[in-house]
Amino acid sequence: MNMKTSDFFVQRLREWGVTRIYGYPGDGINGVLGAIQRANKKGEGIEFIQVRHEEMAAFMAAGHAKLTGEMGVCLSTGGPGATHLLTGLYDAKMDHAPVLAIAGQAEATARGASYQQEMNLDRVFSDVANFVQEAATPAQVRHLIDRGVRIAKAQNGVAVLIIPKDIQDEEWQPPQHVHGFTHSGSGYQRPKVIPYEADLARAAEILNAGKKVAILIGSGARNAAVEVVQAANILGAGVAKALLGKDVLPDDAPFVTGSIGLLGTRPSWELMQNCDTLFMIGSGFPWTEFLPEEGQVRAVQIDIDPAMLGLRYPCEVNLHGDAKETLRALLPLLTHKEDRSWQENIAVQVQAWWKQMEERALAPASPVNPQRVVWEMSPQLPDNAIVTSDSGSCANWFARDYRVKQGQRATLSGGLACMGAAVPYAIAAKFAHPERPVVALVGDGAMQMNNMAELITIQKYWQQWSDGRLIVCVFNNQDLNQVTWEQRVMEGDPRFDATQQLPEVKYAEFAASLGLTGIYVDDPEQLASAWQRALSADRPVVLEVKTDPEVAPLPPHITFKQAKAFMTSMAKGDRGAKQVIKDTASQLFAKKG
Repeated sequence: MNMKTSDFFVQRLREWGVTRIYGYPGDGINGVLGAIQRANKKGEGIEFIQVRHEEMAAFMAAGHAKLTGEMGVCLSTGGPGATHLLTGLYDAKMDHAPVLAIAGQAEATARGASYQQEMNLDRVFSDVANFVQEAATPAQVRHLIDRGVRIAKAQNGVAVLIIPKDIQDEEWQPPQHVHGFTHSGSGYQRPKVIPYEADLARAAEILNAGKKVAILIGSGARNAAVEVVQAANILGAGVAKALLGKDVLPDDAPFVTGSIGLLGTRPSWELMQNCDTLFMIGSGFPWTEFLPEEGQVRAVQIDIDPAMLGLRYPCEVNLHGDAKETLRALLPLLTHKEDRSWQENIAVQVQAWWKQMEERALAPASPVNPQRVVWEMSPQLPDNAIVTSDSGSCANWFARDYRVKQGQRATLSGGLACMGAAVPYAIAAKFAHPERPVVALVGDGAMQMNNMAELITIQKYWQQWSDGRLIVCVFNNQDLNQVTWEQRVMEGDPRFDATQQLPEVKYAEFAASLGLTGIYVDDPEQLASAWQRALSADRPVVLEVKTDPEVAPLPPHITFKQAKAFMTSMAKGDRGAKQVIKDTASQLFAKKG
């Protein structure tokens, strides 16, 4: 029996090392699904994970890429299934995560006829994808796979392969050795990329001249953690972390100031305001108002992507290179600073900040302070835990109250800041690392938007994991809380009930109805034991906490304009004004009892 094009397609993906695909079936991609089934029967297949929605498949592929460094793969039918992939693929694009998306399409013989579910998908995906192509003949498929996968891996981007339904079922035809065909091969090895010695020397001169050096790291520094610590120790520097780089260094290092930005810490704000030299490593942190003012400091940047160099701050030296290899070449050129007062002062500020965070977390609220949810979680997490976060207000507590330990991993939707990523990320984490406990921090808005359905996916697969612990912690405050605070602080408007009020849903009970464990907490004194119970469970858990929506996610500093807008919104009759003022005062002035 001759091989179908879909069988070759699956075989070639296997040759590229693809072992798992997240997706949802449909007639436009059935040929590929049939090939996966045939390969699986031979023991040569690819694991297919059935999700509830194609958007979640793309998020899982992105989460896999972020948490493993490998290319994630997702699949959909054509038409609406393909368009559903877009949000998760944009998340991958904006956070530089390599993802391959496979989409079905109407029959090639019907293209251009306004056929059912026919779309010009190459145009649809043209903005999100580094490479997108629709197959027109079987002989084309080999080089489309080879080129698409290689580009996704090499450029840390998105590749989309569109396979019409009839092409999938046609007999596989290898390219002929004649004019009009191309012959491609598989395989990619990432190169060693380091700058020229002269540029390294220029960078070292700037860093050695600085008396108050601030280092900012992002996810691009993940494989260079040891070298970042060495540079900080030589330079006597403080290290701030963009959110995607939160897990690059543990928070118990005295010179690590934590997250930066609106969701950041005061020590990180002070670090940037008072430094005389800025050293950015693998970070595309977007909010430049949290960096030093232009011209205030000398700056050096390292990034593997030249498009990111000099983009956030005008640097004297832009080093195009891999963070680890570039730092290894740079370290011997750096001079150890004898004066450690800058770094010592940073350590004092960091210690005071964690004390303040504890006081804020333990401050009373109605009924549970959301900061305390993460504060109580943090010390109980095993050293190999993986934590994902939604992009609502819980991201504030993830950023500030979660103290990352050495060996833990953590991520969220960074550049896109999309709601609904935490649970699919967590599911991908469990498939990639079935032996590790995983926690997803999720707002009730994201749960109602799309994450509740993925609890069904968890129920479907959890018994395959060697460690069944996957904890979905839901912050139930019946409010789209991040936007509520943006309305108040950024716009000076009171909370708009019509847009912000969420219906009450019993998340823990829903989990229990699926055969998972459900835990409900509305008493802050029960939080520690609830986390202990969840982390001791033999199966996935939904930990639902009734949190206070009026606890302000205070930025590391509040501008006069923001304070004025906030008070204006209160004066306009915000229904939570009294509780907001009370809770905010409690955060700012409470002392540990």
